[in-house]
Amino acid sequence: MVSNMQHDFVSALSSGIALDDAMEIAQTVLRPLGFDASSYDFSPVPLTHDGEFIVPTVYAMQNTPSDMTDLWCGQHYYAHDPVMDASRETSCPFIWTYRGQQSDIMSRILDQRHRPVVDYLCDTGMESGITVPIRGAGGALATFTAISTSRIDIDDLNNAVSSVGYLAHIFHEAVVKGFPPQAFRTPHVRLTARERQCLQLCAKGLIAKEIAHELGRSVATVTLHLTSATKKLGARNRFHALVLAAHYQLLETTN
Repeated sequence: MVSNMQHDFVSALSSGIALDDAMEIAQTVLRPLGFDASSYDFSPVPLTHDGEFIVPTVYAMQNTPSDMTDLWCGQHYYAHDPVMDASRETSCPFIWTYRGQQSDIMSRILDQRHRPVVDYLCDTGMESGITVPIRGAGGALATFTAISTSRIDIDDLNNAVSSVGYLAHIFHEAVVKGFPPQAFRTPHVRLTARERQCLQLCAKGLIAKEIAHELGRSVATVTLHLTSATKKLGARNRFHALVLAAHYQLLETTN
């Protein structure tokens, strides 16, 4: 059952609300549930074609240590966070804790690769929480995490799962509408507008001569753009470039 405070939370989250404002509002609801910190991230394309995590385009934290954002985004802790690995495998909210009984999914996920992240969270007292994976159009992935630094037990975590899951989805739907256009473009591959346009037309079946006619450019110029895009994508040939461009959502005309 959703409490009155949670109803107030829903009412306060207007569509397109600033992310930092939404984080503060969310924390007022999470605190009575035993969570005194939180984080949120959004990735339009969460993984490279090789299966490695891409640093999200949107990242926010509330009541966390000052160095945490740099560690996760600047020093690649994000790519070694067991919570993110678990989020690849489930769309359901899940519990994690680094003391006592562990949830089933985290028991399967945890290994030595995650040791720096686990050590940091334990050293800073952020030993338990609930993470909610949220999947969006085109394979986008957001996660909302409620974090506890108190001695919250597994039963309390289990009792809070449905509430945190509900709030996370309401939160995401409110803030995502206020993201700037660049938040929906992967930072992993950077093509020029013309390179993307040439790839988009190539994906429609046009050959270089037809693309040149469509754009009012020479065949040599179009070929140069396609070759440059192929190299930036790390593709072996033009067909491979189209496959990779589709993975990174670069063929969408709205990008």
